[in-house]
Amino acid sequence: MSAPVVTRFAPSPTGYLHIGGARTALFNWLYARGRGGKFLLRIEDTDRARSTPEATAAILKGLDWLGLDHDGEVVSQAARADRHAEVARALLENGEAYKCFSTQEEIEAFREAARAEGRSTLFQSPWRDADPATHPDAPYAIRLKTPMEGETLIRDVVQGDVRIGNDQLDDMILLRSDRTPVYMLAVVVDDHDMGVTHVIRGDDHLNNAARQIGIYRAMGWDLPVYAHIPLIHGPDGKKLSKRHGAVGLEEYQVMGYPASGMRNYLARLGWSHGDDEVFTDAEAKEWFDLDGIGRSPARLDFKKLENVSGQHIAMAEDAALLHEIEAFLDAAGKNPLTSPQKDALMRAMYCLKDRAKTLPELIEKAHFALTETPIEPDEKAAKALDPVSRGILSELTPQLQNASWTRDDLEALTASFAEARDTKFGKLAGPLRAALAGRTATPSVFDMMLVLGRDETLARLKHAGQPAG
Repeated sequence: MSAPVVTRFAPSPTGYLHIGGARTALFNWLYARGRGGKFLLRIEDTDRARSTPEATAAILKGLDWLGLDHDGEVVSQAARADRHAEVARALLENGEAYKCFSTQEEIEAFREAARAEGRSTLFQSPWRDADPATHPDAPYAIRLKTPMEGETLIRDVVQGDVRIGNDQLDDMILLRSDRTPVYMLAVVVDDHDMGVTHVIRGDDHLNNAARQIGIYRAMGWDLPVYAHIPLIHGPDGKKLSKRHGAVGLEEYQVMGYPASGMRNYLARLGWSHGDDEVFTDAEAKEWFDLDGIGRSPARLDFKKLENVSGQHIAMAEDAALLHEIEAFLDAAGKNPLTSPQKDALMRAMYCLKDRAKTLPELIEKAHFALTETPIEPDEKAAKALDPVSRGILSELTPQLQNASWTRDDLEALTASFAEARDTKFGKLAGPLRAALAGRTATPSVFDMMLVLGRDETLARLKHAGQPAG
């Protein structure tokens, strides 16, 4: 029986959670969750000067919004420095590493001479095979003994077999002369100790894999399965950056995309399952596999994101959507909903969900349910409430007083009212929208009446039917 799948997401807390990082986390989460495995989270905070608690908090908040739950405690890489150093010393003891006493000045002099002579600038330490009896009493780094001949093979599920000549790899420092471990060593030790079976990460780490494999081999540890995924590019095919718009995950929440739509869209960025564009989490977990990831960079497409987002809003359970709207308002720094507003929104949800592509669009369409009487129409809606229209509304209001409050009866009553005045209902619709919502783009007039109820509808119509003061 094969070992259970263990994946990990290992961001550096030096800034916001990039949308590319969010997709990497999602791929790891889907792969583990779809196989009953574990998805672990490690914060790679070894760069103490640039790592901040605020960035760590932002990463955790972003993953929480996206709905990517992790197993176990969050691992801090910096807190494991003693364990990393212990492995470096073990490699030194078993002859897979050596003490290097070369100073920074000597290394730079070597590189300058190599450049001048047109040779490789990969540093070749004179201490690699030095007799320990010749070692000075001075600070030293511990370097890995990289094989000098042959090649390192990276078997990658996405990129295929990648071969790197060992003459292209230097003897990597494992432990600096100040006794601090390097990032490359820390990653391998942490992945091994955490039992990671699949390393799914951006293809900007592909070259790192060759050097990391050297540590695995020197320690006699099993290699994980590697899957290096292409980066996300902007719509113009260039590396994603601020000029393309939002690149931080939190910006997408503030723009009002639902988390489920974001998960769906990110899953389709660089991975495909036939022609399926819109799918549920359950389907994504069942379908996701590494062989569906392409080798070419994916391009961010906001129109597609909006389309997927709109379909997820339409598919969502009303209570879940209300929860998402509340989280959106909080993230965007807007006023929270009152209890009456939440109740009204839940009643209105059935006529709001199908036509909104983002949560702000849905909230705008819900304006009629969220606002209070008296309604203040916006500039466009005010034009629909000219004296003639106000007169018509004041005539219609008493007829609605005794109507049976069902859609069929309301439609029949307004149709006969329009016919008696030798006009079409379309002529009534504009003033009714303005009266009930104070807007021109709204759900159907009858949906608004049903959501608002008889008393509120009549109160708004009475107010709108009064002559402008």
